[in-house]
Amino acid sequence: MKAIALTRYLPIDNPESLLDVQLDQPVPQGRDLLVAIKAIAVNPVDVKVRAPKDTVEKAPRVLGWDAAGVVQAVGPEVSRFKVGDRVFYAGDITRPGSNSEFQLVDERIAGNMPQTLSFEQAAALPLTAITAWEALFDRLKVAPGKSLLIIGGAGGVGSIAIQLAVKVAGLNVIATASRPESEQWVRELGAQHVINHFGDLPAQLKEQGFDSVDYVLILNDTDRHFPAAAAAVAPQGMICTIVENAAPLDVSLLKAKSAGFIWEFMFTRSMFQTADMQEQGKLLDQVARLIDQKTLVTTLSQVLSPINAANLRQAHATLETGRVIGKIVLKDF
Repeated sequence: MKAIALTRYLPIDNPESLLDVQLDQPVPQGRDLLVAIKAIAVNPVDVKVRAPKDTVEKAPRVLGWDAAGVVQAVGPEVSRFKVGDRVFYAGDITRPGSNSEFQLVDERIAGNMPQTLSFEQAAALPLTAITAWEALFDRLKVAPGKSLLIIGGAGGVGSIAIQLAVKVAGLNVIATASRPESEQWVRELGAQHVINHFGDLPAQLKEQGFDSVDYVLILNDTDRHFPAAAAAVAPQGMICTIVENAAPLDVSLLKAKSAGFIWEFMFTRSMFQTADMQEQGKLLDQVARLIDQKTLVTTLSQVLSPINAANLRQAHATLETGRVIGKIVLKDF
């Protein structure tokens, strides 16, 4: 089968950073689905995993953690899907990724694709939708009528988090954006207020009428934004981040407020085979229903075709600029 893989971890402008290769088609076991990939999306995790380092892989490594496709075969323990079903999913970071013609994925973390979307529109959603859903409902445990500051509102996770927060959770959302086009994007998705993440966040919040916010969701540069988040969060409020820190965070800033701090990492359930692993498949089914009901919209912003190393390198390079609005998707091998 065709695939895009790496053996060395190189800068993205190196033509050998991602390579077109031929690999054996995998065989489903247990609860595996064998999916014929129709479209894939890129995420910051792809760039982080591919980042230059000295490691050399003995066999080609396939990255990619967003896909939409058709079930080609199923393992003997599969009960949720059958051959021919259209599915979308983010996959498991401990297994070969979605940048290949065929991929194995555990049925528990796959969802039925929205009926009203194309494969490329659906591929833009899984990783970010899972991350945003878990952050809002499992980690922050949001309640209707409360206020939420989303730092990094125009990116992939922010784009779906705004929609879920406003249209599903009933929150008052303040999103950050630094350019006119990204401000327009977050407003169109439902953000009621917009401030600039390069400015003084607590001061800008006060200008918008917020002395504090009940929840803060950090979607970029935790080190930089944590002090402002700690200053902005309300007493007994909660901060959640999806971005690893480079230096220790001063959580003592939260003590007087009895405020909480929690991580969201969407690969936790599959990585540790948690007892509630199937919840990811269920939430993707719910996202699909909300899409088909026109409550949510896809966050797709750019499509490249075909799926090959050159286009994937281009997508990675664009993502590395840190200025992507929504999601970049590749379709068709």
